[in-house]
Amino acid sequence: MSTATRSLPRTIGAHAILLTYTAIALFPVILVIMNSFKSRAGIFGAPLTPPTPGTFDLIGYTTVIGQGDFTHYFQNSLVVTVASLFFVLLFGAMAAFALSEYRFRGNTLMGLYLALGIMIPIRLGTVAILQLMVASGLVNTLTALILVYTAQGLPLAVFILSEFMKQVSDDLKNAGRIDGLSEYTIFFRLVLPLVRPSMATVAVFTMIPIWNDLWFPLILAPSEETKTVTLGAQLFLGQFVTNWNAILAALSLAIMPVLILYVIFSRQLIRGITSGAVK
Repeated sequence: MSTATRSLPRTIGAHAILLTYTAIALFPVILVIMNSFKSRAGIFGAPLTPPTPGTFDLIGYTTVIGQGDFTHYFQNSLVVTVASLFFVLLFGAMAAFALSEYRFRGNTLMGLYLALGIMIPIRLGTVAILQLMVASGLVNTLTALILVYTAQGLPLAVFILSEFMKQVSDDLKNAGRIDGLSEYTIFFRLVLPLVRPSMATVAVFTMIPIWNDLWFPLILAPSEETKTVTLGAQLFLGQFVTNWNAILAALSLAIMPVLILYVIFSRQLIRGITSGAVK
């Protein structure tokens, strides 16, 4: 029996496990999107079945479009998420490069200090952050959210990227220095392209908490001009009555950017997660 024939059952089993996990992970997403196209009776009467001619209804989407400026909410979420990701990846990669490349007194302590944010939730400092934003005049601005999310994402970015930076060949960087390249040129032109999978991994894991966050938009930017899409969806939650059609429609629309980002970076994400796992 050939090696390919012997490995066939193992390959089929791996694909079956992968498909099973994918189905389990996507089931809640599919359920939300599926029920967003139903009437209220269809949602509560048959939540696990696809829409039928009798239950199909777009009332949720028409309500979302008609009440509240969800286009503006999406724009705010997009601006905050993209800007925060840019600063997290830029400053996180630069700090990781410095910690992995240069040896100085306190290098290890500095790395541990930057990693403390992983263990200590930033929400514990909500009162101090709010006081700081009030004193700075940044309440009800997107800048406040960008600053907070950048600080929130940096510890994880530095922790992950520093490990990948250490794997970049010293010979390559020294060759660049011999050719007269500056440290910035070595960082942007030689190192960053080699750690692109890890940066895609950091981007995905950083983007999801930012996009889905409700706490800081509610505390720092609750005005109509600065509402994010997650905060805007709270319009349909009431103390006594909840518009489930509109909530499911809003959540379905909010899921789309996350899925698009995952599809774009899926290959880099898998490479970044599995890098070094198989020798």
